[in-house]
Amino acid sequence: MSSRTVIRNGLVITASDEIHADVLIEDGRIVALAATGTPAAESWTAEKTIDATGKYVIPGGVDAHTHMELPFGGTFASDTFETGTRAAAWGGTTTIVDFAVQSVGHSLREGLDAWNAKADGQCAIDYAFHMIVSDVNQETLKEMDLLVEEGVTSFKQFMAYPGVFYSDDGQILRAMQRSAENGGLIMMHAENGIAIDVLVEQALARGETDPRFHGEVRKALLEAEATHRAIKLAQVAGAPLYVVHVSAQEAVAELTRARDEGLNVFGETCPQYLFLSTDNLAEPDFEGSKYVCSTPLRPKEHQAALWRGLRTNDLQVVSTDHCPFCFVGQKELGRGDFSKIPNGLPGVENRMDLLHQAVVDGHISRRRWIEIACATPARMFGLYPKKGTIAPGADADIVIYDPQAEQVMSAETHHMNVDYSAYEGKRVTGQVETVLSRGEPVITEREFTGRAGHGVYTPRSTCQYLL
Repeated sequence: MSSRTVIRNGLVITASDEIHADVLIEDGRIVALAATGTPAAESWTAEKTIDATGKYVIPGGVDAHTHMELPFGGTFASDTFETGTRAAAWGGTTTIVDFAVQSVGHSLREGLDAWNAKADGQCAIDYAFHMIVSDVNQETLKEMDLLVEEGVTSFKQFMAYPGVFYSDDGQILRAMQRSAENGGLIMMHAENGIAIDVLVEQALARGETDPRFHGEVRKALLEAEATHRAIKLAQVAGAPLYVVHVSAQEAVAELTRARDEGLNVFGETCPQYLFLSTDNLAEPDFEGSKYVCSTPLRPKEHQAALWRGLRTNDLQVVSTDHCPFCFVGQKELGRGDFSKIPNGLPGVENRMDLLHQAVVDGHISRRRWIEIACATPARMFGLYPKKGTIAPGADADIVIYDPQAEQVMSAETHHMNVDYSAYEGKRVTGQVETVLSRGEPVITEREFTGRAGHGVYTPRSTCQYLL
């Protein structure tokens, strides 16, 4: 049986257009758009009509950086694929790209199989995977080719976390050379982990154990240095590069310079770097531990460079790096030693709303909001135009968004499986009202109407954003 839904009277916003239009959905896909009130739109019949008068009709968000159930620091991220994707839907995100992890001594395939098993049948929205490459060797390099063919087309490496995920420059170069051949995209956590470990050791020896020292040892200059080094290695390899969670103005400057030279170098930032700062890390009574993530929060003056980078397209994507750990029992592992605080913040539910607040505040335009949160992540990671836009043929991943609604962010009301909000008490304008995933209502007028297992695994093509 064919099923049809029509969304009427809304302002349809994509990365390129804003138009008062009705949207016709059939069997989970968008089949037509027509200007509201025109004979074409008026002629449509459907089993279901959604009235979006006074609302925005936007593509579902694409969050290209999440860590559900990630093992880290002797514990696990507190959101499962079920709780995390449900929270994502509440926040207007309809696709996540999570990270499968290769453990040292194991194959990429084992890591990918393990993450497929975690996610299978659990997700409320569609999902895909990047692959974390922790052990570069000849077998790993061959496996990268196979994964690209299967639709896992991006590989993350770490210049940080020696002894855990760390790759040295030689391993990074080999992986980049391979991706230059097979069309994969290398994603880089750019921090000089070897130098940071020295600074951590010295800080602890001085008795500097509080969470704020996490920000002080992970210096902006060491993010900039690693970003510069990653860019030069990518240049040598002839490979594109995507730098994740850019937090420091010095790192933005490195990316800007590379892009001015015409290199295929891209940058992502996250809401925590746009809205939070080292002031949060310095909160008393160990409250600062809630804000420990890497790269770390920076002093407020870095925010202007990040917003400017988003406006000039030197930063192309805003993802969350959603990796939640509860304050009680998890963040507390680092009492008396900041280096033992699990690194990560919750945010998958907050991203679309915070970026709408940025529109209200005048940092970005409405279309740029959709570009950095929906369209570009879909293009960057080979999901476009199936995801990230509202156009005939696209999946009907659509959010009815109320731009006038006001809300206060709080752990009391969020749906992430974590006992605090990084944005507790923050007032924002704009709220998700209804969310469709492939035409199925997941959120209906602020009620969850989805289910675990609706979300399907989505293979990806290679990067569609190259110069």
